[in-house]
Amino acid sequence: MASIYILVSSVLAAAIAAPTRPLGRIRNFLRRKAQPATAAPVVTREEGWTLIRSDDPSTFNEWVRRDEEGFPFMEDEEPSLGSHLLVEMFGCHGSLLEAERTVGKAMVEAAKISEATIVETSFHEFKPYGVSGAVIIQESHYTIHTWPEHGYAAIDLFYCGGTIKVHKALELLEEAFQPTRTKFMVVRRGLQSEVDRR
Repeated sequence: MASIYILVSSVLAAAIAAPTRPLGRIRNFLRRKAQPATAAPVVTREEGWTLIRSDDPSTFNEWVRRDEEGFPFMEDEEPSLGSHLLVEMFGCHGSLLEAERTVGKAMVEAAKISEATIVETSFHEFKPYGVSGAVIIQESHYTIHTWPEHGYAAIDLFYCGGTIKVHKALELLEEAFQPTRTKFMVVRRGLQSEVDRR
């Protein structure tokens, strides 16, 4: 019986570790299911800053989807000029983060699917590792820097106005880079009280 268990465990481990896209989805699903659920996004307000943090993609995505046109505002939240979403993706396949072509394509597609208006793009592949790039959009910018050797991507989605469907960009980027863990922080930029203070 023990040998059957070891055989089945070995086969499952090999399947989960395989870098193909369908198996990558299965691997991500299983790893996320194994992680304990965390609370909904946490809001902190401190001297001219509003920060919204979450370590759980499902609760964060559920919160983001409440508003089809941008981030939903919390009760009693001060108006701001823009929202800056900082995304940290861990456990990505290094091969998905190392080429300018694939990283750039994912970022441009993320801008398109979120209905942003693309103005210009610029990406650079570093040797031996990493890609940095920006998609300049009429509503502000989407940027990325990758560390393929660590399976890590730092992504910023900054936009103003209420027409961006950021949850669609997030879904596309998670599919493109296949992280095993994702963290989010939203920074409200240009709080009304700060802008008025000059």
